[in-house]
Amino acid sequence: MTERPKKEKLRTIDAPFVVLGPSGVAIRDRLKNLTPEDEKVLRLVGEHLGHLASLDLAARCADGNGHDAQRWAARKQGLTAASSSRWAGSITKATHDQWALSRRCQLAHMQSLEAGVRTLMHRLSQPIGEKGTKRAAGGYRSKGEWFHKSRRLHVLEHRLDIARAEREAGVVHVVRGGRKLLNTRHNLEAAQIDESEWRRRWEADRWFLQADGESGKRFGNETIRVTPDGEISVKLPTPLAALANAPRGRYVLASKVAFAHRGQEWGDRIEANRAVAYRVHLDVERGRWYLTASWQRPVVRTVPLAAARAQGMVGVDTNADHFAAYRLDAHGNPVGDPRRFFYDLSGTADHRDAQIRHAIAQVLHWAKRCGVTAIAIENLDFTAEKTREKHGRRKRFRQLISGIPTGKLKARLVSMAAEMDLSIVAVDPAYTSMWGDQHWRKPLATPRRKMTRHDAASVAIGRRALGHPIRRRTAPPHDDRSDRRGHRTVQAGPDTREREGTRPPVTERAHDARSRTGTQRTRGTSASKTVRDARSARTRVQDTLLITD
Repeated sequence: MTERPKKEKLRTIDAPFVVLGPSGVAIRDRLKNLTPEDEKVLRLVGEHLGHLASLDLAARCADGNGHDAQRWAARKQGLTAASSSRWAGSITKATHDQWALSRRCQLAHMQSLEAGVRTLMHRLSQPIGEKGTKRAAGGYRSKGEWFHKSRRLHVLEHRLDIARAEREAGVVHVVRGGRKLLNTRHNLEAAQIDESEWRRRWEADRWFLQADGESGKRFGNETIRVTPDGEISVKLPTPLAALANAPRGRYVLASKVAFAHRGQEWGDRIEANRAVAYRVHLDVERGRWYLTASWQRPVVRTVPLAAARAQGMVGVDTNADHFAAYRLDAHGNPVGDPRRFFYDLSGTADHRDAQIRHAIAQVLHWAKRCGVTAIAIENLDFTAEKTREKHGRRKRFRQLISGIPTGKLKARLVSMAAEMDLSIVAVDPAYTSMWGDQHWRKPLATPRRKMTRHDAASVAIGRRALGHPIRRRTAPPHDDRSDRRGHRTVQAGPDTREREGTRPPVTERAHDARSRTGTQRTRGTSASKTVRDARSARTRVQDTLLITD
């Protein structure tokens, strides 16, 4: 008898959950009609405070893991003499946030190196030419590739040792202005800029013109104050107090702001003297000044998962160039036709961000028109799945998963959905594409409806968010056309007795085994047929009686 192949063990699938709403808000407006004197003052203040911020960051990095409250107080006291107590508080807080971010990035880098080392060690231990499986990669194809990968293993192990030693010592590598812009200095021709242009960008990015808000103070901020009518005044540092054009060492700008987006919320907040943080920055390429206002929102309790499922769901499958969406009712049945929302992630960062925001806005408006209250999306995280050690020569696949904007998509989608009173339900991405293609692609395809693998995956995502299994169930056949057996719903719950499911396809049928090929089947005799032959043999054959004395 031929042995059946063992079924692949499936990993545990996490339960869906409602994503928390945004915890902060940021709005921006352009500073128009600035006078040359205004720009001069802003440049001097930004340059002076930026120099202090660079010195404070260097001092914090030198402290490493030995930093404590006393050293923080000493640093703030030294900055206060050269600026003010509130400017010093904003600088030290920004320094601590930058150091903590660097530590998180350092840990993520170590985890990536460890994953690469494990993969290389596994593949190097396999025989050359050994084929891999879905669970683990196989060996390398040639001795030359094995040799080069063994050398790369030593390089990664060396980098990992250095990263671990630096983390234990509290050493981080951070530069104010950004490492990308720093490296651009050595590749000006590739960036198509000259040295003077690079210098202007570098200096502008290293300025410090941001102040944290403080509740209870006038209009929520004493350092950079914005009145309800849009007037902006800046508290000048002590060395620049002679440039003030208003009482108490303040400088009032000629420009006024009027936030078009969330302006009413911002106005209500500053009139109640609640904290609002401000940041003034210069866009060197456009030559424009901007003011960004930000504040924190209280943690809002999310809606229950049952309430999010009440009106159905819109399942969204995220891809490298489009969103595939499908509407499902509360019972998990697809409604209407699939929708696709395309975006182009080539070009500059601003262009990519605008494309994502436009596509998300289209998805949200369509979901709102459908009448649903929630959107289901995969809880994707490709941080450890796009290394070349993980996928080998599959460069196109690495580029594909690297192009999916997972991090930016989460932030944008959650914040934009909250403004439209829509909830986001995150589901486990395991097997959604495979099972969706297996159970939903062919049944939903019609001559006028073209179903893709991504459309079927969106159905699988929506069904998982609704609490239904992805497998498509059908009602069993009735004995007759009467209703005496009752109605059997297609979407029976998991606790419903005698529910039916789709049966696996029959790979070999007994009634046409000979008619197709004309040859004898090689399948082994089943146990039921053996028992049936034995019973018939006992019926036909009668044992002789034993005659004894």
